Amino acid sequence: MNFEALLSDRLATALQAVAGRPVDAAVRRSQHADFQSGAALPLARVLRRAPRDVASDVLARADLGGIAVAEVSGPGFVNLSVDDGLVHAALAELAADGRLGVPLTTEPRTVVVDYSAPNVAKELHVGHLRSTVIGDAAARLLEWAGHRVVRANHLGDWGTPFGMLLEHLLETGGGEGGDLTAFYRAARARFDADPEFRVRARLRVVALQGGDATTTALWRRLVAQSESYFLDVYDRLGVTLTAGDFVGESFYQDMLADVVAELEDKGLVRVSDGALCAFPDGFTGRDGGPLPLIVRKSDGGFGYAATDLAALRHRVRELGASQLLYVVGTPQRMHFQMVYAVARAAGWLPAGVTATHIGFGSILGPDGRTFASRSGDPVKLADLLDTAEQRASALSADPLVARAVGVGALKYADLSGDRMSDYLFDWDRMLALTGNTGPYLQYAHARIRSILRKSGAAPGPVSLTDPAERALALELLAFPALVEQVVSSLELHRLAGQLYRVATTFSAFYERCPVRTAPPAVRDSRLGLCELTARVLRQGLGLLGIDTPERM
Repeated sequence: MNFEALLSDRLATALQAVAGRPVDAAVRRSQHADFQSGAALPLARVLRRAPRDVASDVLARADLGGIAVAEVSGPGFVNLSVDDGLVHAALAELAADGRLGVPLTTEPRTVVVDYSAPNVAKELHVGHLRSTVIGDAAARLLEWAGHRVVRANHLGDWGTPFGMLLEHLLETGGGEGGDLTAFYRAARARFDADPEFRVRARLRVVALQGGDATTTALWRRLVAQSESYFLDVYDRLGVTLTAGDFVGESFYQDMLADVVAELEDKGLVRVSDGALCAFPDGFTGRDGGPLPLIVRKSDGGFGYAATDLAALRHRVRELGASQLLYVVGTPQRMHFQMVYAVARAAGWLPAGVTATHIGFGSILGPDGRTFASRSGDPVKLADLLDTAEQRASALSADPLVARAVGVGALKYADLSGDRMSDYLFDWDRMLALTGNTGPYLQYAHARIRSILRKSGAAPGPVSLTDPAERALALELLAFPALVEQVVSSLELHRLAGQLYRVATTFSAFYERCPVRTAPPAVRDSRLGLCELTARVLRQGLGLLGIDTPERM
């Protein structure tokens, strides 16, 4: 039961009666009562009345019988304490529901979530972490809500660099021992230093585009090797991407000419400086002139925009998607806005179909710059995972638990802050067992599981007799509405924040209220509260892609 929404509805009716127009009830959790509304204060200024008088007038008109006890507080706040019977009933309903009060959507959509998107022959690095972690959490959340989620790993597996890579592979057999970074650098060094190799590389691109059997076989070998590596890292990172989710740029190559032809037929592109460009309304360059989206380059090759437009059209027409999410860093915001604008003009984003850029900030090092290794290169994601597990081993000798804690720390550090903000990468902070960290929440869950194992009794129906129990109950009851809001907003930090409040409120409850040593009836009730808390933490962290070990 969403108490905040229920109280808001009842107060909104009374506020409208007082104001003569709709007024936001502004109901929020409060330290002074279960909930508090500050709506009377700004309304009083409009009505030119004393705020306490306005608040009293609102309460006189509000139908709160059987829901809450209310009183005017301070300069004109309305404090609201939910009826005890309603809290008990809602808590019993939550405990009996396998989905913890979160209903399946009544309007399921097909949602394509485009995330991770590494490049073939390059290793996953720290720059891929945010897209992969945020995208995977979004996919998990939407899927649990009842939507059909299509994970799209838009692999960079096509384009002019492959001439260089394939020619180097053909001539050396990939002698770098499976090290993708070393392989790419060696190919690039030859391309930059050897004019004859450069010519052969360019001819190899032509051969690839022409379907030459030898070149195609080499390309498939390189893609397969890269995908195998990617999947190993995804497995260690604990994300849900699979081999079936790779949909590389190559998949759309046969569609590009038709995409361009359709744009030409609809008058949406024109030649500019030799390139075929779209000029969507509302986008201007620094000179104030229209900003081009290059669909076909002056040399006849297709740009990223053409591939993105082909992918969008395919996802809507062929996959039946009604929602498209692109989990890509904020620097790409303008590009995707332009792609969406062109797609809408072309009719590829009809009414009822949305495309949204799920942007995010950067990971910064201690110097405030983009996080990198001492050499200045991006930190390999595999090396980051190694370090996470090694550091987490100080918290648990069990290697599986250490992996769960290390990976959980990485993910939670990413997801617990507003994704649009940059964040500072700090091992000590993210692996701390205190504060708003992944290990703290995992430890809270493991601690509860230990209490339940050692109790020697079964959890019973919950009866709230202490203020600390009530405070914990209200945090647990906030979970369903919060999840529904995050499904809509994809503000994942709000879910993380709610889980942290659950964990800290549980800690206060456990310090104040004995569990195992309490009288049997009280003990069983508190065990029931413990069990429900563990379920909420486990489910909430699971939606964020974070494992919850039974022991730590």
